[in-house]
Amino acid sequence: MCVSKEKLAKMIDHTLLKPDATLEDIRKLCDEAKTHGFYAVCVFPTYVQFASKYLADTDIKVCTVVGFPFGANTSEVKVFEAKNAICNSVHEIDMVMNIGAFKSGDYGVVKRDIQAVVDAAGGKVVKVIIETGLLTDKEKVKACHLAKEAGVDFVKTSTGLCGKATVHDVTLMRKAFGKGVKASGGIRTWRDAVALIKAGATRIGTSAGVQIIEGSG
Repeated sequence: MCVSKEKLAKMIDHTLLKPDATLEDIRKLCDEAKTHGFYAVCVFPTYVQFASKYLADTDIKVCTVVGFPFGANTSEVKVFEAKNAICNSVHEIDMVMNIGAFKSGDYGVVKRDIQAVVDAAGGKVVKVIIETGLLTDKEKVKACHLAKEAGVDFVKTSTGLCGKATVHDVTLMRKAFGKGVKASGGIRTWRDAVALIKAGATRIGTSAGVQIIEGSG
């Protein structure tokens, strides 16, 4: 598989989810997305409205996080976060699965939690972060099946706080989920990104988008 610079750029969610991110940092993120032709920017909910307005004259999507970073919020809070983001013109939502409930075997709770956000999103793209670094392979497959049953568009490897995206995990997730897989966590080089795409990733979440693209040669 040949992955061009332009193709890879169009698969990148250019991400800034640091607690000390300033408005000027978000402006820079958006400018970088314009310059390099990234698919989306991924920002905290508090910056969704600004990013949406700043990028209004482009085709760059704005993505935000829900239940971030641990997925332990109640479903009602996640639903509120999703609806609030939509009011601020978000295009895509990356929600964190209720990892504690999943590890407890409360699969009905997990599925309903995801479905609640999907319903609240009203057709907007929803990705579910399953946090692969905390799961066994069997659990990763089960999480993908629950996400698929709940009607999401993507499963996503990680928040970046509990492990890195791996070729093994992406391959497993693509087989279990069968469509959109977002690889995220520790992706910092062209080689890393291309390996994950070849394994089945259809989106790359990274804070090193510029570094990756500029290092493509």
